[in-house]
Amino acid sequence: MKWSVDFTSRAKSDLPAPPGYCPINNSVQSDVTNQTDGNLLIKKCWEVALAPIKQVPMNIVIMYMAGNSISIFPIMMVGMLIVRPIKALFTLSSSFKMIEGHQVLGQKFIYFIGNIVNIVLALYKCQSMGLLPSHSSDWLSFVLPQTRIEYSSGGVVYS
Repeated sequence: MKWSVDFTSRAKSDLPAPPGYCPINNSVQSDVTNQTDGNLLIKKCWEVALAPIKQVPMNIVIMYMAGNSISIFPIMMVGMLIVRPIKALFTLSSSFKMIEGHQVLGQKFIYFIGNIVNIVLALYKCQSMGLLPSHSSDWLSFVLPQTRIEYSSGGVVYS
């Protein structure tokens, strides 16, 4: 058979080394690679830990654009802003299971704080929309609701 090649009969010493390959430096490269892999793993874990904090400015802009009206869009935005960090807090250990060492506690703490900040942002938005019971008249029927001190409207003069 003219076009067949038998790989079992050939020994390793028959083939020349590829250009740039040096078998002596093999062990040095593996040590450097292991150290680099560890640094990359730590860097990736810090990126995971800082992700909720990086989402805060974006969430502030989204909540501002959603407005304070009680309609489906702002309620969906607030609902997702509450649900996502709570889900992330429940999966905290699985998010960081790939790392071990002395930096794990700090990374988990930063991740936890970032998610708590997002939850506080969602609760503030709920309060500004009037969805949170923040006055005693909201849950007690015998207490009168707060009276407005001032009314304002644009462009109309009342006489």
